[in-house]
Formats: sequence, C-alpha cells, structure tokens
Amino acid sequence: MGDLQKSVEQFLYRKAELCDRHAWDDYLELFDEGSEFHIPQWDSEHVYTTDPKRGMSMIYYSNRAGLEDRVFRIRTGKSAASTPLPRTLHLVSNVIIQDVSDSQLEVKAKWVTHYYRFGVASHVFGDVTYTLKPAGNSWVILRKHVVVMNDTIDAVLDFYHV
Repeated sequence: MGDLQKSVEQFLYRKAELCDRHAWDDYLELFDEGSEFHIPQWDSEHVYTTDPKRGMSMIYYSNRAGLEDRVFRIRTGKSAASTPLPRTLHLVSNVIIQDVSDSQLEVKAKWVTHYYRFGVASHVFGDVTYTLKPAGNSWVILRKHVVVMNDTIDAVLDFYHV
C-alpha cells in the first residue's frame, strides 16, 4: 500500500476513534475552521439534494462553528437528543483517493456506525466524500459530504452518527 493511501486511511480511522471516545477537542481539530459539513436529504429513491442553500439537508454547517456549537450543547447538557450520548462504533472502508492536487485531496469512503442507546442497538450507513489538505504530517478536513443510505433512522441523527 502506498504511503499516501496509508496516511489517509490512518487519518480517517483516527477520526472515527476520536468520535467513538467522545474526544471532542481532538475531533474538532481535524476540521479546518472553514470546513463545510453536509448531509443532504433524499429527494427521491436515487436522487439527493446537492445545494444545501436551495434543498433540504439532514445536517448542514457552512463552517466548523456548527460542529463546535453541537459539541458545546452536548458538553453542557443542552442537547436533549444527545443525553445520554449513544455508544458508537464507527467502521470505515473502501477508502479511495479520487483526486490529488498540490494543495488537497478528494477522498471517498464507505462507512457504518453502530450505536446503542436506551437499550436499543441500531446502525446508520452510507458514503462519504472528504476534501482534505495537508496539515503537518497528517490532514485536515476542508469538506465532509455524507450520504446516509438508511431509509429509516431510529434516532435523531447527529454528527457523531456519521
């Protein structure tokens, strides 16, 4: 496996681990201050919204401040939907580096998150596309675009599910 592929995979595995451990400060540091986080809503069976400013989204943050606000609400107990936080296990696979330029990468991957809360175990799954830029000997996320494949989700969907 090439060094670039291994580096990207290790970054994504670390992101998943930080989320599972609720290591929110380290998790947030993986996102650039201007990073976009988008989970579009499905328009029909095979078509989802593409413009978060014109179509419906399950989650849309135009920059990292949206994630920071969610973390603040979780930490202060001001998020009823996240109290208590579910136990999560994030799995990442099929990591493909799509496009490489001097300053950034486009990376696609598949993911499954198993979660447990209030005596119920469930899962969410889908595709994700990241835009990454180099940061020291690792990466930082400029954009995270998640497509959730589930038709039904048994919980309020939040950033830590994906």
